[in-house]
Amino acid sequence: MRRQRGKSDPIDAENAARAVLAGTATAIPRSAEGSVEMIRHLKVARDGAVKARTQAMVTLKALIVTVPDELRQQLRGLSKMALIERCAGLSPGPVTSPTASAKHSLCAMARRWKGLNDEVKEHDILLGKLTKAHAPDLVDAFGIGADTAAEVLVTIGDNPERIRSQAAFAKLAGVCPVPASSGKTTRHRLNHGGHRHLNSALYRVATVRMRFHQPTIDYVAGRTAEGKTKQEIIRCLERYLAREIYQLIKAQQTTRTAA
Repeated sequence: MRRQRGKSDPIDAENAARAVLAGTATAIPRSAEGSVEMIRHLKVARDGAVKARTQAMVTLKALIVTVPDELRQQLRGLSKMALIERCAGLSPGPVTSPTASAKHSLCAMARRWKGLNDEVKEHDILLGKLTKAHAPDLVDAFGIGADTAAEVLVTIGDNPERIRSQAAFAKLAGVCPVPASSGKTTRHRLNHGGHRHLNSALYRVATVRMRFHQPTIDYVAGRTAEGKTKQEIIRCLERYLAREIYQLIKAQQTTRTAA
């Protein structure tokens, strides 16, 4: 309908009303009344702090390229943390020369990075506690830490019963297989729809397991021997991960309901 009629608020409202009347709008919205909403608040704050921390480091290194040569030589070859500590400890004194102004700016950005890093660690501790309390089995799964578990839980919401099947969850995550066959070639490709943050989380878990999880390593070797490409293997792994995560969430929901 959007391709046929364009987009505006009245058109979107009319399309939504027609979908409800026709019975095709059957999705249930996420609720925001439990611990998952608390996790979402912390996740938003953490992601913002991580983005700002990355920007501070990028700006710091970009400035080092243009500082006076004497100062640049002192900072050359240092590791990330050593660079932060060295810059944070600079004493510019009166800002009366380019070297002094460069020291002042480097010190300010290094201290900003350290402050943001402490903030991220604080968010990580709180996220770890909340996700562990809400979904312990999900957090304990191989390659799924507190941040990935938080992304999964935030996408699902406080009412996971709204996702009725594994296939629905796979479609929500953008990992359901889409036929891409042609002629004598029979293959599937990744679905480019779905929730992109959840899809990115599953991709990270898949890459971690491909490197450190022995059953996954053996699976990759077998599929490679069959002639599958790396992209196709990752597509299969993401689909398996969606099934595993859905089962963990449903089992936890059943346990919570019984309790």
